[in-house]
Amino acid sequence: MKRPFEVDSMEYPFKDRWLPYRDGNIHYVDEGNGPTVLLLHGNPTWSYLYRNIIKELSGEFRLVAPDYPGFGMSKAPSGYKYTPHEHSEAISDFIRLLDLKDFILVVQDWGGPIGVNYAVRNRDQLRGIVLMNTWAWPATQLPMKLFSLVMGGWPLGYWLQTRRNFFAKVIVPSGIHYAEKVTESLRKAYTAPFPTPESRIPTWVFPRQIRKAWSWLAAIESGLHSLSDLPAQILWGTKDSAGFPLAAMARWQSYLPMNETEILDDASHYVQEDRPDRVAASVRKIWERTSGGKIR
Repeated sequence: MKRPFEVDSMEYPFKDRWLPYRDGNIHYVDEGNGPTVLLLHGNPTWSYLYRNIIKELSGEFRLVAPDYPGFGMSKAPSGYKYTPHEHSEAISDFIRLLDLKDFILVVQDWGGPIGVNYAVRNRDQLRGIVLMNTWAWPATQLPMKLFSLVMGGWPLGYWLQTRRNFFAKVIVPSGIHYAEKVTESLRKAYTAPFPTPESRIPTWVFPRQIRKAWSWLAAIESGLHSLSDLPAQILWGTKDSAGFPLAAMARWQSYLPMNETEILDDASHYVQEDRPDRVAASVRKIWERTSGGKIR
């Protein structure tokens, strides 16, 4: 299958894989051998977000990174509404079809509720979790509510996302602490999946769903107790202005008492871009904690 857009092969030197999904498809990366790691992105990112982690760990682990339908190089099926609930169901099907078991789950942004929704229903399939600047409960903090109202509202939010590709063009660069990492190649990689107003609708749905998915998020939170014995590595970028304060990190610590936490004063919302080395180290740490030694 042909790529819908080009991306720098030096930055993203991976083989494309495609899984049929209804009358669409899920594009994904599946690199390396060893213990399985499933990497889930947020808005408006895709598997490209994990490129540096994949390159660092592919000699030790099997890294699987899908693009949600309507994101990256995946094609949404007919009637798909791009809600986090639908994305989570797609990822559940993806996990089942690839027969992923005993894996380390890595999540950030909307990848948190999307992945954790699977985790609370399938605790036995997870070896551990690495999470960064995310949540999995109804938004009660005013900054997140305002963000949802503006970025996912009508007509301003809709116009910003569909006509100006605001999330990909502005939010992503502003969510990376190290300005020198925001290259033209990076900008292109994040804007290229959304060439038309219609293709950008998924980036509008996500912030809207911060409010609209209240009951779905509440259901996930009600199941978080099932993860109390799950080994967790929490990475938290303190420069995040997207509504993820240290209070959210503390909430995760209470739900995941088997956590080890690292606060990153030199990372913003997209921790994978600012500190891929610490994400890779956290994956290795989960393996060490759950296998009794370093991976060979």
